[in-house]
Amino acid sequence: MRIALHTKVRSDRIDEYDKAHREVPEELTAAIRAAGASSWTIWRSGTDLFHVIECEDYAGLLAALEQLPVNIAWQARMAELLDVAHDYSEAGADAGLPIVWEL
Repeated sequence: MRIALHTKVRSDRIDEYDKAHREVPEELTAAIRAAGASSWTIWRSGTDLFHVIECEDYAGLLAALEQLPVNIAWQARMAELLDVAHDYSEAGADAGLPIVWEL
């Protein structure tokens, strides 16, 4: 399945957000893959972030990562940088953007 998400980085933290994503811990990327993701791409336009995730089951992916110390640390770091988060919010696994059209 493919999931598209829209989040926002704080305007005063863009450089830190970009830098953090150049240094994503290998332990976290391994955990994301082990949880069922085959790819995760993030594009940024100004403060808007657009994610496309290919995974077996997005709700299962979030559940598998939720209690992992490396993910908890990463989410805490991202919470300092983001205005709008997607996972671990009230919307959780239902936060994906609706498909309007597809070729």
